[in-house]
Amino acid sequence: MSTLAIASAPLPSDIQTFIDQRDGCDHFRGEPWDSGNDPEVKERREFIFQNLKKLCTGTDKRLADLRQKYRDNPVVSDYLNNYEAHIELKPEPIQR
Repeated sequence: MSTLAIASAPLPSDIQTFIDQRDGCDHFRGEPWDSGNDPEVKERREFIFQNLKKLCTGTDKRLADLRQKYRDNPVVSDYLNNYEAHIELKPEPIQR
């Protein structure tokens, strides 16, 4: 099979779903986080936060799992290599 045919073949649905979600996550990660107490600013921050939570949560593990699953597929691996492996914040341990 030619490289062109491989490159134009549709991606597996789990990969396309991940790409769509993670691209949305990355979009909101790049949004400015304005400070202040103006109601519009607070509403915008809440909107960004909710989208980050919805789109980014679990993507570190999903990316690792997909990289493992498709490790022998160079086309899919190339797509997945465009994404940072660790973007989710880890909760700080509670100091007692």
